[in-house]
Amino acid sequence: MARDFTFTQLRYFAVVAQRRSVTAAAAELRVSQSALSSAVAQLEAAMGTTLFRRVPRRGVEPTDSGLRLLRESLPLLEAAEQLPARVRLDEQEPAGRLVVGVYEPVASLRLPGLVAEFTQRYPAVEVAVVEGDQEFVRQSLLSGGCEVALLYSMGLGSGLRTEVLEELAPHVIVGEGHRLAARAPGPVSLAELAEDPLVLLDLPHTREYLLGLFDVAGLTPRVRHRLTGYETVRSFVALEGYAVLNRRLPHGETHTRRRVVALELAERLPPVQVLLARAPDQRPTRRAVAFAEVCREALRV
Repeated sequence: MARDFTFTQLRYFAVVAQRRSVTAAAAELRVSQSALSSAVAQLEAAMGTTLFRRVPRRGVEPTDSGLRLLRESLPLLEAAEQLPARVRLDEQEPAGRLVVGVYEPVASLRLPGLVAEFTQRYPAVEVAVVEGDQEFVRQSLLSGGCEVALLYSMGLGSGLRTEVLEELAPHVIVGEGHRLAARAPGPVSLAELAEDPLVLLDLPHTREYLLGLFDVAGLTPRVRHRLTGYETVRSFVALEGYAVLNRRLPHGETHTRRRVVALELAERLPPVQVLLARAPDQRPTRRAVAFAEVCREALRV
């Protein structure tokens, strides 16, 4: 027979599971690490299974049992937080902590506005952001590190529940001194750039998508630089070559103060979709549902 457990133990467990660190969780909860570790140990005894494994130099991560408990406990904890309001028949607004994952190229342009709008509507929700490449954010979703995520439609496989928010057609950027810059806003053909040096955004899955566009066009690019930073790519292009990107910025400035120019592509090439994603067996909390609605309104296809 399972032993009793408390909502406090569940809440402590959920923060450790999302933070992947007892130290960080203790700081957020404003309790001692020993008290936090004791609560988790008591919860493990009540559940009759190990909930965390230690990861050298990184902290902790949930076991399979821990992941199942995290997914079940988030809606339960939210319902407990809302219980006093339900008893008083007060208007119930989402509250608590929401962890949002985001693919790096989406983050800088779209996420600040989304979080600002969401926070204005739901001030009782604390939004935390997990940013990284596609695979990192995908794994964060599957491992419970974030509850909802904004991703691109590449390299995701079939393990997530997704919906399309936005479609981004590929385009080209060149430096303002490039021979084709005067053609802005275009269109230009990839064939006109085939002999120029390509500055490639070399992130997992992104590079396969971008190089695949050249395959569709029957071309082989001359890759000069492989870079993982979106702004780094733009800064290099300001000096030489070109890049193919999807996220179009509203200005041509780079961090070097040199400018780039965006050009439409003449070829009809596959777009990238911006997706709202969550784990397949995750019951969404009210705060996650509310965040999804804000995203739909802002990024509707």
